[in-house]
Amino acid sequence: MLNNLLKEIQSYANPEKAKIYQRFFKTGKGEYGEGDIFLGLTMPQQREIAKKYKELSFSQINKLLDSKIHEHRMQAGILLTKKAKLFPEETFNLYLKHAKKFNNWDLVDVTCTRTVGEFLLDKPKQRKILYDLAKSKNLWEKRVAIVSTFSFIRKNQLGDTLKISEFLLKDKHDLIHKAIGWMLREVGKKDKKVLVDFIKTTYKNIPRTTLRYSIERFPEEERKKILLGELN
Repeated sequence: MLNNLLKEIQSYANPEKAKIYQRFFKTGKGEYGEGDIFLGLTMPQQREIAKKYKELSFSQINKLLDSKIHEHRMQAGILLTKKAKLFPEETFNLYLKHAKKFNNWDLVDVTCTRTVGEFLLDKPKQRKILYDLAKSKNLWEKRVAIVSTFSFIRKNQLGDTLKISEFLLKDKHDLIHKAIGWMLREVGKKDKKVLVDFIKTTYKNIPRTTLRYSIERFPEEERKKILLGELN
């Protein structure tokens, strides 16, 4: 079954799109996606393929995760989101064991809420793992830590997002700044006052990218005042 999957993925290869993706996902020397190889598949194509191979075993998914090809690792992640519905704990454990292999922002963002965040929804004591990931030296584990809290936000559980965001504000990487800003924006959709209060207490430390992302849905005049530090 795995060989058939690999052949089907290859059949959708698009060299022109692959070149575009390799630039977009920063695969050049010294960039965050250095050395990653793309075939040029779209996400709709990936999801259609995954529907046919949802019976793939965990060991076969592991082999996909070991691949140097981006679409193979993405396919593994999509399949794990499907496995999570039937085998939530096994999927959660496997995902965390191999979190560093989800080594680009799209791989993290497509997969971690369903495999990690949703598993932890009713397990507040186990959420410590997200704080451990936030302390990691690995960029992708840190992104998993904050983006996984999207599952909590959807259920109006905002505390962990705020705590992990505050811890990660000192991080230097733009991809973390953007991820925090995205999650804070989602917090604001649930409770604008909570977001504004967070900004007030962290304003001196919050990266500008994070701040801009977090308030991008605010009215223009309000955005301008916040960006100027005019916090009432």
